[in-house]
Amino acid sequence: MRLSGTDIASKLELLSLRSLSDLRSDWRRLYRLPPPKRLSRDLLIRGIAYRLQEQSYGGLSKSILNQLLPSNDDTQTKTEPQSKVAIPIILKPGTRLVREWRGQTLSVLVTDDGVFDWNGKRYASLSMIAREATGAHWSGPRFFGLTNPKSNPSKLLYSMSQSDG
Repeated sequence: MRLSGTDIASKLELLSLRSLSDLRSDWRRLYRLPPPKRLSRDLLIRGIAYRLQEQSYGGLSKSILNQLLPSNDDTQTKTEPQSKVAIPIILKPGTRLVREWRGQTLSVLVTDDGVFDWNGKRYASLSMIAREATGAHWSGPRFFGLTNPKSNPSKLLYSMSQSDG
């Protein structure tokens, strides 16, 4: 049932007078879900107001929804921000990572318990090894060539070799 513009305006004005429990029940009725537990009174009112207007005037157009929803396309345009979500790198025990740094070859072995062995010492992360080897802060996976920041972040460069073990 669609309400007229004046009916919507009067309903929106009355929202600020409703109690918190009334607002929560309005939310449940309109969204058919309980409201988020820590949602403030102001955000409850805004969410209810949006839903009332959406029901009366219609929701967002399909073209706007398509712009808001993430696409399944792996290619990103220049205007789209790149994903900042780190993709976990899983290395099997026995994997040997090799990197040359200033004429020295660094060889790191992934042990059975998931730590890294370099120069007879055990390290919890590749970043610790990269820092000790270079004297500067490095992302360990980037230092060892496991990620390529200029390409799609979901693709890993597998420049490592499995040791015979």
